Amino acid sequence: MAESPVALLRAHARHAPWNARGLAAHVTALVDAAGMRPTNASARAAPSARAVRFYVSNGLLDRPEGTGTAAIYNYRHLLQLLAIKIRQREGQTLDVIKREMREITGDLLERRIAQSLAPALGARADAAVAQDDQGTIAWRRVLVADGIEIHVRDDSPASTENGIVAMREAVRAALGRAEIRG
Repeated sequence: MAESPVALLRAHARHAPWNARGLAAHVTALVDAAGMRPTNASARAAPSARAVRFYVSNGLLDRPEGTGTAAIYNYRHLLQLLAIKIRQREGQTLDVIKREMREITGDLLERRIAQSLAPALGARADAAVAQDDQGTIAWRRVLVADGIEIHVRDDSPASTENGIVAMREAVRAALGRAEIRG
């Protein structure tokens, strides 16, 4: 049985805590993988550590634990930053987003984000079936990013939900590091 988008989103909590740069990179990977097309330049921009600090100072993100480069961000910050970037990509201004953030509970925020990111979170993506000498073999096709997929055989020990999420996130992290160097 496939996990719900909320459960898959919660799996990202194990990557916490983050510094501002790590939080921004994690959010960028998730929003980009969801294939959400930006509607304007501010929505197109990937969040940066500087943007995270800007959002904190303007009340869009809760204050982190600690200050400066020692500031630590948690799962709640991940949800808030995801909400900001998703709503920006849908064409909303920061003022509207700030009002919305004040009016939404944590559970509802989590459900909305999970629904928006469902395609990117769907670790048990498309299934495929193939024949070989030993019979029928089932595969899962897992979307990592635009143009990049992982194929995992169902009988592999790595085909668990946690295994697939871990592989997908490791590849996304590697892609992020490659873009930084490139």
